[in-house]
Amino acid sequence: MSDGTPISKTQRKKAVHLLQALGEELVELNDDQLAAIELPESLRDAVMAARRITKFEAKRRQLQYIGKLMRRVEVEPIRAALDAMLAGSRRQVAAHKRIEAWRDRLLSDDAALSALLLEYPRADARRLRTLMSAALRERDAGGPPRSYRELYHALREILEERDS
Repeated sequence: MSDGTPISKTQRKKAVHLLQALGEELVELNDDQLAAIELPESLRDAVMAARRITKFEAKRRQLQYIGKLMRRVEVEPIRAALDAMLAGSRRQVAAHKRIEAWRDRLLSDDAALSALLLEYPRADARRLRTLMSAALRERDAGGPPRSYRELYHALREILEERDS
C-alpha cells in the first residue's frame, strides 16, 4: 500500500485471482468486442492463444499467464470497457425479455391488450389485434410462426419508441 503497510499474502492472491478472472472475461469476448478494447500486443496475443486452446490444463496455465501479464498493465480502462460492453448487452437482454413477456401475455390473456394500450397509448391496436389472432391461428394450425415473429417486431417498435 502507499502508506508503507505491507500487503498480506491473502490480499496479493485475491488481486491475482481478480486479474485472472478479468483475463477470462477477455477470452470470452468475440473478435469485435476484443478489438474495441485497447490492450498491449503481448496481452492480446495471449488472449487469442487462450481461445485456441481446448485442453483444460493448458487453458488453465494460459489463463494464469494472462493474469501475470495483466499485473503489468493498467487494468482500470480494460475493466471500464468490459463493464460498458456488458451493460449494453444486459440492456438488450432485458429489452428482449420484456418484449417476449408482452407477446406471451398478449397471446394468453384477453385483458393484456388493454393493459398494453394503457401503458403505450400510441400503439396501433388494430394491427396488434390482427397479429395476435393470426399468431394464435398459426400456433393452433402448427404452421410457421410468421405472425408470431411479426408481433414481436411490432412490440419491439412500440417499446423502443417510448424508450427513446
